[in-house]
Amino acid sequence: MDNNLILGIDLGTTNSLVGVVDAGFPILLADKNGERSTPSVVHYGSGGHITVGTAARRQQVLDSARTVFSVKRLIGRRPGESDWEPPYDLRVLGTTPSKVSAEILKHLKQVAEDSLGQNVSRAVITVPAFFNDAQRAATKHAAELAGLSVDRILAEPTAAALAYGLDQLGERKRVAVYDFGGGTFDISILEMRDGVFQVLSTAGDTQLGGDDIDAALVRYLKSKRDWTAAEDVAQDAAWTEAAERAKRQLSTHDSVEVILPFIDGSHSFHVVVERAELEQMARPFVDRTIKHCQRALHDAKLNVEDLDEVILVGGSTRMPLVRQRVRDAFKTEPNLSQNPDEAVAKGAVIQAGILSGALRQMILLDVTPLSLGIETFGGLMNIIIPRNSTIPCKAGEMFTNAVAGQESMLIRVLQGERELAKDNWELGRVEVPFPSGAKGTARVGVQFSIDADGILSVLARDTATGKDTVLEIQNTAVDVDDSRVEEMINASVEHALDDMNERIWTEAKMKSEELLAAVDEALPLVGDAVDTGAIRRASSAVREILEAELHDATALKRANATLDDVTQSLAVLLVERAMEEALDRKLGL
Repeated sequence: MDNNLILGIDLGTTNSLVGVVDAGFPILLADKNGERSTPSVVHYGSGGHITVGTAARRQQVLDSARTVFSVKRLIGRRPGESDWEPPYDLRVLGTTPSKVSAEILKHLKQVAEDSLGQNVSRAVITVPAFFNDAQRAATKHAAELAGLSVDRILAEPTAAALAYGLDQLGERKRVAVYDFGGGTFDISILEMRDGVFQVLSTAGDTQLGGDDIDAALVRYLKSKRDWTAAEDVAQDAAWTEAAERAKRQLSTHDSVEVILPFIDGSHSFHVVVERAELEQMARPFVDRTIKHCQRALHDAKLNVEDLDEVILVGGSTRMPLVRQRVRDAFKTEPNLSQNPDEAVAKGAVIQAGILSGALRQMILLDVTPLSLGIETFGGLMNIIIPRNSTIPCKAGEMFTNAVAGQESMLIRVLQGERELAKDNWELGRVEVPFPSGAKGTARVGVQFSIDADGILSVLARDTATGKDTVLEIQNTAVDVDDSRVEEMINASVEHALDDMNERIWTEAKMKSEELLAAVDEALPLVGDAVDTGAIRRASSAVREILEAELHDATALKRANATLDDVTQSLAVLLVERAMEEALDRKLGL
């Protein structure tokens, strides 16, 4: 057990992440479902049960008044100080922003302890540079409530700079860190000299973020209704979820359909939103960030020409409008080399490693020329280590059995840039046995690690038995002929559209088959308790598209969404019955 282990935590408005330095390099840790990012959402059940993360986010529509999100906008502030009014009341729930944040931190601590197999009690936690003393103190208090001692409260721009490796620059450099997250905005001008950071200026707004763009899009969507509706908290949560999903999709698509079947029980909503429309709504918020950038430059007594780098951090920087406005404001191409959602967390991990001494022997030698991954159900390529990752490196995910009765999982190790497994190169394979069970009951963790010598080790672990199966591949993952790399990359570009369409269709088809099987199993159990007519019509529409074999992914996804929505009441009813039966058994009735 390593008592000097220190976690790095990005406690975000929308999502939070945790990581640690392992074997000399920083990694972000995944939960039992293979997700590195945890939604910063907490649900307080009426019976006192508290859920955090993805499970809590599902309750935003079903029980919105008891589901807390974006609490980072409230932490360290007295009632009435925040311009943002949430749809929940913390006083009614008997809690505070610090206590809510503590629940998120407890969850992240548990994720880390499950992954590392040991208790951890120390952490570096990031906060916006613009947080005041009260907000920083409240964040530290939340950590203490979660059982964590805080070795350092780290400013998010500094963490991002660490993630981008800017501390490794040997000569004097000036860098702007533009951090546009879910609930806060920061701009910081940093100067690096011989690996030492100095903050020249900072500006921002702790009440400005992607949430504001979501709210503007919700108002726009509601204006397109052709019926009069009273305000409803549960419906508002559904509108917000649809708006957030549309905003993300419009970062890569010119238009997107927003479909909300029976949003109020009798009316359905359908509209097409263009990227240009979203950008018109988002522009006032983005323009506010640019004003802060101008102020930060003025305070640092610098011109844009004096900057060597502009780096982007935060999920909102995925929007093309944001990147274009930053490009225009700073007269340079922003640095996009890191994942904007994970840069702050990675920087926190690096700082934690520096404080613990774990990064003293860190070595950076080479990069992976092509992506490495495994084949997943449906014949798709699931990337574990992306192309151009610096080695040594390590990454992993959790997988489960796709069908009932399955007794083993074949792990095909692949290398390449194509969406389908058959179009990539197989480096090796290993079979992992596990006890037979229902679909989704097996848990097989797959971890790829490439050492400083370029040797790829694939570890597959059945979490039920703890048995490990290891496959070692000598240098093949790194030592690839340049001509073969170029051939693979050219093929991925040439077939990109067809490959992506095939992936979208395959994923939609698997979703359909899962939904249809669940509906067929559940309908006989509920009788006349729900409106089965709409469910059967939606199921029929999905089956017709599958049987037509036209590979119309858009139509299939739309049909899936309709089926998913009309079965909400069915799912709720089954959950309620299961809880009642469990209670009866407990009481011996």
